[in-house]
Amino acid sequence: MLGQQLNLQELANTPWDVVVIGGGITGAGIFLESARRGLKVLLLEQQDFSWGTSSRSSKMVHGGLRYIAQGDIPLTHHSLKERERLLKELPDLVVRMSYFFPIRKGQFPGRLSMQMVMIAYDALASIKDHEWLDANAVKTLFPALNGKQLKGALRYTDALTDDSRLVIRVLQEGCLEGGMARNYSKVSQITQSEDGSLQLTVTNTRHSETKPAETKPASVCISAKHVFNATGLWADQLSGTAPRIRPQRGSHLFIAKDRLAVESCLTLLHPDDKRYVFVYPWKGETCIGTTDLDHRFDLNEEAFCTEQEVDYLLKLVNHEFPDVNLTRQDIHSTMAGVRPIIASGAGRDPSKERRTHLVWQSNGIISVSGGKLTTFRQIALDALATAHIIDPATHKALLKGKSGRCFNHVLETPKTLDQPLAGIASGAELEQQVRWILQHEMVQHLDDLMLRRLRAGNLLADAGASILPQLKPLCQQVLHWDDQQWQHEVTRYLKICKRYYQPQVAAAQEFIAPQAIPGFNA
Repeated sequence: MLGQQLNLQELANTPWDVVVIGGGITGAGIFLESARRGLKVLLLEQQDFSWGTSSRSSKMVHGGLRYIAQGDIPLTHHSLKERERLLKELPDLVVRMSYFFPIRKGQFPGRLSMQMVMIAYDALASIKDHEWLDANAVKTLFPALNGKQLKGALRYTDALTDDSRLVIRVLQEGCLEGGMARNYSKVSQITQSEDGSLQLTVTNTRHSETKPAETKPASVCISAKHVFNATGLWADQLSGTAPRIRPQRGSHLFIAKDRLAVESCLTLLHPDDKRYVFVYPWKGETCIGTTDLDHRFDLNEEAFCTEQEVDYLLKLVNHEFPDVNLTRQDIHSTMAGVRPIIASGAGRDPSKERRTHLVWQSNGIISVSGGKLTTFRQIALDALATAHIIDPATHKALLKGKSGRCFNHVLETPKTLDQPLAGIASGAELEQQVRWILQHEMVQHLDDLMLRRLRAGNLLADAGASILPQLKPLCQQVLHWDDQQWQHEVTRYLKICKRYYQPQVAAAQEFIAPQAIPGFNA
């Protein structure tokens, strides 16, 4: 299980078939698909699992309507097939949601063009699940929505998930197939031996195994036949090739449901640039997002929503819901993620860059980046095919869906694990959930628990400070933290929340990357 504590030196003494670097959804997918083939596989993540993009997405498991408009039919097709697979196999974690696209007089796209897109969308998913609603029906569903020039709305369906919990679920599946995963283990160097094997220098950054104030973190050398560089934004640092990643930031706001209540997702056009922005329910809150900007901050610092992005998203909401009058004081929290987009080299608008993934190879290292949360399985299969772990005929058959289930194991998890914190009826249920997480999900820091396992940092107005007294004895009992360590973790967590998950008063000075990025004018 993922909760098993793995000693770094013991891992160094093991000859590995596959080492996956990166504990986001892409790395997790490669880890699972390698493990289910009987390979001896190890996954290493420099921070916490899903610390980067895979815990900060828009939480959507979807095909992407706009990819049809961009002519990317294969991406949409694969995404919709995987959406349907996940809905069937993980019904508690991936949930179908109605999406509404309001149509206004004089607006482009209009009803006819959007209806044609939705017919194609349903056909690619092999379902029929869209309809037209007139203006009165739309106002009944969304009473606060601006009724000016409103003709009606087209309803279609996609799905929502908890992206970080999806990553953990994929990792758990890989561990049950025989793989081993470890967070807070940084790969700093990869070299290729004469026999073709790869040597990785790995540094331990776990506080549970080393005290940084007293000793330097231990470094070891790990050997593997195949190495997959699935580090997302950091792929260029280990790929051994020219830079290929264009970092693009997407930010979201979380608003209390009693200030802006929606039961379904609204797909809206921003009044300034006509970009699609979503307003949707998520775990008892209302989420608004996303932006799409070139990210020029230091990649080693957590991403955050800037002052300008807050203004941009509030403008959209107050334009579409004119009587709500949202302000910064209504924002419970913010969330910013940076997408590892494959640069086209065309210098195009960030929103127009394609969302396809890329697999490339150099000096024995197979790098993979780009793509979507929804298509993690396809990305993994493409990576394994590049490594010749699966042959072309098998690869083709798998992509056509001839592979059986993706998730074959049943986890005996608490019944409240995938429920919103607000939906937990008692303190005993919270305690049961947290104890299970601490025992089985490799929590190393309080922010691992609060931001990525429980989501309290985004979902509770006080970043979850009110439940910390209840969590203290559990963390001390299961993680063996003394009072000093607990206070250190609380201080660390609250600083992270204040710096990266609350509205910024002013934009920070942006960090300009020294290297040239294709298609990106720094």
